[in-house]
Amino acid sequence: MQKSSTITSALNQESPLFSVEFFPPKDDAGGRRMLETAEAIRPYSPNFVSITYGAGGGTRKTTMRYARILQDEYNFEVMPHLTCVGHTVDELLEILEDFAKAGFRNVMALRGDPPQGEDVFKAAAGGLSYGSDLVELIRKHFPDFGIGVGGYPEKHPEALDKTIDLTNLKTKVDAGADFITTQLFFDNRVYFDFVKSCNEAGIDKPILPGLLPVLSLGQVRRFCKMCEASLPAALEQSLTQAEDEDHPVIGSEWAAAQINELLNGGAPGYHIYALNKPQSTLQILESLGIEKTAA
Repeated sequence: MQKSSTITSALNQESPLFSVEFFPPKDDAGGRRMLETAEAIRPYSPNFVSITYGAGGGTRKTTMRYARILQDEYNFEVMPHLTCVGHTVDELLEILEDFAKAGFRNVMALRGDPPQGEDVFKAAAGGLSYGSDLVELIRKHFPDFGIGVGGYPEKHPEALDKTIDLTNLKTKVDAGADFITTQLFFDNRVYFDFVKSCNEAGIDKPILPGLLPVLSLGQVRRFCKMCEASLPAALEQSLTQAEDEDHPVIGSEWAAAQINELLNGGAPGYHIYALNKPQSTLQILESLGIEKTAA
């Protein structure tokens, strides 16, 4: 995939799309770990990598710094995340212009979570209230950008029910989104049911499954609580019975089995939440029989 192309073009290819998500490191040591992960994954030529964006714009500069490193030094197609939190429309347009000048042509557009310590999302004065508003803004001012949005296979925690959640997702798609990346899930029936419901609701964009290789029982319980995702009894039992050092292996094997079934069931690819750590992602790729394609 050539640099500065939209992710939509990769999703339209016959071969499954493979992507990895990073988060902006908090310090130099975290930065080194992130770049070590990037170096380890680079030979497998992911179609794109994404990098998240902190609540309230707290990682704005760090997101941009590492997004440019991932693009310029590692030759990745990079999709920065952008949220509405804490920004006016003018500030959002400024950030998007910075993305364009840096050579990015894909954005993950999100409303964003409330800043730490707050329970309810509040739009900034002169800002945007919904992810669909941000999608519309990007599509209007940067029509050539590829735009991704998030989807919750088991319902957004703030949505009253699945029907309302699907209506909100369709609003984002109708505003100009090109594809959907799901929040984490561990039961593939959840994904397939979600895709079916999206199709029935008139959502016809590619839905890329997002997968988290579990590192510990405590970690997966926290993530499931935060995202209102279900934890399969079989996975929980395996993690409970295993030694701590075995948890990453169990997590990567579970994710690899998920990916095989998802691809066989028609998923357009897979997006791995790597958490800036390479080992589990590499174990997944090895289990899938993915070969290195670059030196």
